[in-house]
Amino acid sequence: MKHGANIYKYAKEIDCSSDEIIDFSSNINSYHPKIDITLTNNMLVKYADTNYTNLKKIISKKNKIKKTQMALYNGATSAIFELLRNLDSSRVYLYAPLYGEYEKAVNKNTKIIKINRFENLYKKVKKGSTVVFVNPSTPDGKFYNLERLFGMWKKQDCKVLIDESFLEFQNKQSLINQIYEYDKIWIIKSFTKFYSCPGIRIGAIFSNKKNIKALKTPLWNLSSFDVKFLSSRLQDLDFKKRSKKLHKIHKKQLLKTLKKSKLFDEIYESDSNFILTKSKRAKEIFEHLLSKKILVRTCGSFDFLNDDFLRFAVKDSYSHNKLTKALKSYNIKYL
Repeated sequence: MKHGANIYKYAKEIDCSSDEIIDFSSNINSYHPKIDITLTNNMLVKYADTNYTNLKKIISKKNKIKKTQMALYNGATSAIFELLRNLDSSRVYLYAPLYGEYEKAVNKNTKIIKINRFENLYKKVKKGSTVVFVNPSTPDGKFYNLERLFGMWKKQDCKVLIDESFLEFQNKQSLINQIYEYDKIWIIKSFTKFYSCPGIRIGAIFSNKKNIKALKTPLWNLSSFDVKFLSSRLQDLDFKKRSKKLHKIHKKQLLKTLKKSKLFDEIYESDSNFILTKSKRAKEIFEHLLSKKILVRTCGSFDFLNDDFLRFAVKDSYSHNKLTKALKSYNIKYL
């Protein structure tokens, strides 16, 4: 499975700059205020604190865990590969569809079993396996109450990996507190999604102290600028408050646009910052939108989905107005 839509590829295809394309394929927080951080000479010529003491202190306070219960990485993808490389498991269950890098990260000699969470969510897993679950899920954005599943995983003595990269867009319950209750759980988190910084790659793994120590995380995973930026944004209470307020407004706008177009056979309820749709005309819609310099995410590469599915990320009002006009012009041209 491929990851995401390639904005640079499509910009070349329609002969324009990538900056001219409105990227609805990118599920990043649409609120990104200008930062007031200067890249200083010290950031370039001095080694960063290898323990990231101040940043870990901020993260630990925010998540109510200890600094020894986390490892920081150059993006969530790096965290995923590091974690799956270190876990000794002969069998991995992937609750699909999910982020494609999980399958790539699994060791070659490990058996992969994909569970269709749309149709067979409570399929029994074998004892001693590793299970991977993204919550809220992708590309549909559904948040799952994992109480029943988590009980089954514990009973089967499974190693449990929960990816909560999209959790902060809406007020949903994290399982991070379970690191105190169950010694075989790891929580993966991307800071690039909600905190609107895909150009700064920061991800984390949360687990008990013993599990974190076993990862043997390399030194200097993050640059001094990465640390400075995220420390500043995590402490910016106005950013979080305004993000959630705008997200609520903008998500309603997007949903209204998609429904009003009457182009989709199904629009899936989402607990995150993107909305999955289904239409027999999906390929035509994708091509038409691209001609209008709007890029959306095709979902045919996701397990258990096909080319009828398109995913739209929540953007700002300007982008939603452009999308509304583009979908209206499709109706005029093709229907």
